[in-house]
Amino acid sequence: MSPATVSRRLPLVWLALHRRRRMLLSLLLGVVVFEALIVVIAGTVPPTDLFGAGRTPPGAFKAFSGSNGAVSIASYPGLLGAGLTHPFWIAMQLTVIGSLGAAAVAADVESGTVELLMTRPVSRRRLLAERAGALVAASVLLNAAATLTVALGVAFSPDLRAAVPEGGVFAAGLLGCALAFCLTGPVLAVSALSRRRAHVVGAAVAFGAVGFALNFVALAWSPAAPLRYLSPFHYYTPGDALAHGDVPWLSLAVLTGVGLLGLLAAFRILEHRDLAI
Repeated sequence: MSPATVSRRLPLVWLALHRRRRMLLSLLLGVVVFEALIVVIAGTVPPTDLFGAGRTPPGAFKAFSGSNGAVSIASYPGLLGAGLTHPFWIAMQLTVIGSLGAAAVAADVESGTVELLMTRPVSRRRLLAERAGALVAASVLLNAAATLTVALGVAFSPDLRAAVPEGGVFAAGLLGCALAFCLTGPVLAVSALSRRRAHVVGAAVAFGAVGFALNFVALAWSPAAPLRYLSPFHYYTPGDALAHGDVPWLSLAVLTGVGLLGLLAAFRILEHRDLAI
């Protein structure tokens, strides 16, 4: 299907991506450069040397290795996993989700253009579905760029290739897409409910930052360990995927399920909302 055909059949998807093309290109370049830097560090400096030979990294570092504790950050899978859970990587994901999520509904309500859209033969469901599709497409593209960068780095480094199974990188990438979708659903629900884009962007940052902080505290402080099940980052474990080479299907199902629930809530809220208020 050609781009022209896509733009005719899914005009709102194409328009949402086209309007934010510069932002998306900048984020794609940023994620490629960042993951390439992580791969170069992992391939040139043994992970154990980064923390001092023979020393065990503090327990709090588990949150940064993309693992629930089975994989140390002082290992090749753990260090590569850290590149996929780093606050910089999370910030880029949240930028896409917050920007396109706000544009789904709230931005048009705030600017007063939503009523013009509704006067055309565009249903509420189609409006939300196409703009949600644009957000999902952008998130998948960002995760694909990170995954391919890490995959190329592993392929060209004998040490990394020996430590990371062939399918581990792509399993981690699939988990990254699931995490993005997990955050996307609730953010779209906020967009369908709110009339201010700032509320949606704030919700995206809150979901990501609070979720990461909750998982960090749960891993670092044993009395808070049960709280880890409330964080999406407990289920997003790229370090484990890189080490074992398989997809944790239960975690993938949880992340996807939360995203679907949020998306269904967004459709229901928008269907019954008075857009004039």
